[in-house]
Amino acid sequence: MELRLYDTLTREKRPFVPLDPKDVRMYVCGPTVYDFAHIGNARPVIVFDVLFRLLRHLYGEAHVKYVRNVTDVDDKINDRAARDYPGLPLNEAIRKVTEETGRQFHADVDALRALRPNVEPRATEHIAEMREIIEKLVAGGFAYVAEDHVLFSPQAMNAANSVLPRYGALSNRSLDEMIAGARVDVAPYKRDNTDFVLWKPSKPGEPSWPSPAGITAQGRPGWHIECSAMAWKHLGEHFDIHGGGIDLVFPHHENEVAQSCCAFHQPRMANYWMHNGFLQVESEKMSKSLGNFVTIRDLLADWPGEVLRLNMLKTHYRSPIDWTLKSLEESSKTLDDWYRVAAEVPAGKPAASVIEPLLDDLNTPQMIAALHGLRNDSGSGGGFSGSLRLLGFLSESVAEWEGRKRQASGVDAGEVERLIAERTAARARRDFGESDRIRDQLAAMGVAIKDSKAGTTWEFSR
Repeated sequence: MELRLYDTLTREKRPFVPLDPKDVRMYVCGPTVYDFAHIGNARPVIVFDVLFRLLRHLYGEAHVKYVRNVTDVDDKINDRAARDYPGLPLNEAIRKVTEETGRQFHADVDALRALRPNVEPRATEHIAEMREIIEKLVAGGFAYVAEDHVLFSPQAMNAANSVLPRYGALSNRSLDEMIAGARVDVAPYKRDNTDFVLWKPSKPGEPSWPSPAGITAQGRPGWHIECSAMAWKHLGEHFDIHGGGIDLVFPHHENEVAQSCCAFHQPRMANYWMHNGFLQVESEKMSKSLGNFVTIRDLLADWPGEVLRLNMLKTHYRSPIDWTLKSLEESSKTLDDWYRVAAEVPAGKPAASVIEPLLDDLNTPQMIAALHGLRNDSGSGGGFSGSLRLLGFLSESVAEWEGRKRQASGVDAGEVERLIAERTAARARRDFGESDRIRDQLAAMGVAIKDSKAGTTWEFSR
């Protein structure tokens, strides 16, 4: 069975045919490092980590290159730096913010058992590539200089008689629809409302670099040009897969396509554009105003990272996901069971029944159903263990897993054992009222107990 991926550009599921099977290349938009990453940010991390693992399984680890960028120049970063380090020069404060939040991001996604990409380029380390692309666009008539800004003209792109794609093809919008549906920055120096910034002058104290296109004032790049430059530097003018959240289709990815294709005279930037769907929390859009804004770090205080990972994968990546406490509890119980069954079993070859759903545009709900089937198959031990490990699970021993669950729950195991002993004594003297009271107390602590002829066992229910 061949790998098939849904391409946002063509709006169809197509067989994946790499440009070079010995050099499969993927770019995914990464974090803007100014604060803790929220759970919505975790979705592309986990989704494209599964794809990365699958591609390595299919083509070999040495033949897959995964690039995920770090945006370290942005107005939000500037604001955070000025707020947190008012006594430092802004550039020094910015470096402190980006280094600190970058470390936080890595710690969080490591806990989600996501593999590190092969390359994690920082935008500020690729200014030369940005300037070079901008120079190409100005020389080609696709961009122009106005009041120390360089702006890209979608009208010029669509007027070009060449192999270039139509501006708006990725998001399936006309120029008029894009003007109506976007927050257009109105400026007197723009030739058209759809023109967007490639380079702009820096304000006093802001990060700045020598400008392209003959501009004498120091400046800084626009957001969209950063990813075009980093993708070009590390993956070339044309590569296999570009991924990110559905919110990035327009304007960010649309503008990336425009910049890269016009600069290098290519009909495509990436052969497959993949986008994960939105995330809600308890059926509501996540926002600070609603009080349901939750970071990865917040959740890791209560749940092991593998629980968050499994919970994310229960919904197909292109569908909206509703992040709920009930679903987290179910994911936790599932992993408790999988650890008991498979953690100490030597890993065998991943089962075909698990790989096949992934080949169908990363159908992770069907993949999880296949895992449940393997768990109930007494002869699939090695295949079950190998499949889970391929997917980023069973990263610990059973003892480590139980210890992490105890730590996350804040429950004292000694206190649990003491209460169970008291309950056993109450049952022995037929004081069933006291026995039920202790069971309820344990349940309130997040501990589920099970009585059998061999005695009473317990586990965390979350």
